[in-house]
Amino acid sequence: MSATSDLFENISDDDALWLADIETMTLNLGQELSAWREARQRALADDDFGPDDEPAPREEQMSADERMAADEPFRPGRPDRAHHDRPASSIRAATIYPVEMGEPRAATRQPRADQRTRGLIDHGRRSVRHPRKLRRRPVTVGVILLALVAVALAILVFRPGASWPASVATVQSEITTACQNPDVASEPDQVNFACEKSTSQILWVFSLMTSGDNPVFADAKSGREGLEPITPGQGGEVAWSLNLHHPYNPLNPIDSLEVAARAINNIVGGAAITGSNGKLTVQPGLESNPANCARYTGSAAVIARAGFPDICAQPVSSGTGQAALVSDIYGQWLLGSPPAAAQEAGVLFENANNPGNPMVQAILRTLPAANG
Repeated sequence: MSATSDLFENISDDDALWLADIETMTLNLGQELSAWREARQRALADDDFGPDDEPAPREEQMSADERMAADEPFRPGRPDRAHHDRPASSIRAATIYPVEMGEPRAATRQPRADQRTRGLIDHGRRSVRHPRKLRRRPVTVGVILLALVAVALAILVFRPGASWPASVATVQSEITTACQNPDVASEPDQVNFACEKSTSQILWVFSLMTSGDNPVFADAKSGREGLEPITPGQGGEVAWSLNLHHPYNPLNPIDSLEVAARAINNIVGGAAITGSNGKLTVQPGLESNPANCARYTGSAAVIARAGFPDICAQPVSSGTGQAALVSDIYGQWLLGSPPAAAQEAGVLFENANNPGNPMVQAILRTLPAANG
């Protein structure tokens, strides 16, 4: 019975030792594969090895006992193995490399390998794409695009745009003063196209085109002078109907604008003048012609009253109709002027709030105010 127990005890001990050896060999094999993989990577990264760095064959590095142990396979219950030869633990500390593989070669340039290892630890492989950086890239591009759009909008909004010559603002202020005279409207129909809020720009458009907004303008050839150039005789005749409280001065910009406003209103609405013989003379205006009313208002209907010039039955309210009327007024105001100048007057009038219009800019480049 004692011999049987000793036999089973020896078999159990041998089986435990065999299992421990298998576990150790498995762990060693994993370590060998890991070490070989790292050695292979180092060899690919740095091929600068000398011919003397080749490792010696594993057989030469092994002692006679190790070779004998390696050549002779383990058999459970082997009688020549003593109890005290068993390993202290089930895991061996040393790594055994296969004979056919050998130990990995070490790089001769150790500092360079250390630097590369440190770089991999600190920064990682260059070929590896970091998801966080990939997410940042679209965000960065979006921020840059938004910044560019904001800059472009700022340039469009705050850049200095096209404008009328600075002298226009001065004339506009003078027009406000001149139009306070109630006698600038035509008689007897009280047409006041020149000083209506929506059409008073006709005065500074004419001033800009004829004198370049120069209040002391004088044309020796035609005899016209003033901000709204007119001959002194014609200006004096119109000024008589304005009930001015001072002698008419054509070089006074306010007087010049008042005379021009009354003359323009007479051209549009006509006038009824009492002659020296006491008889009433009715002078027709542009609106007394049904054909003109059709162009200005879209309707040829006119209002006819005894002792009054005929006028359009419909108001001249459209931009196109007003521009056509301004062109006709310019032709009457400056008799003999080229038709192109009259059309330019209509363009400037219609674009009074749009000085950046290409046609306006082209006209301004030909005017004295723009050239000097």
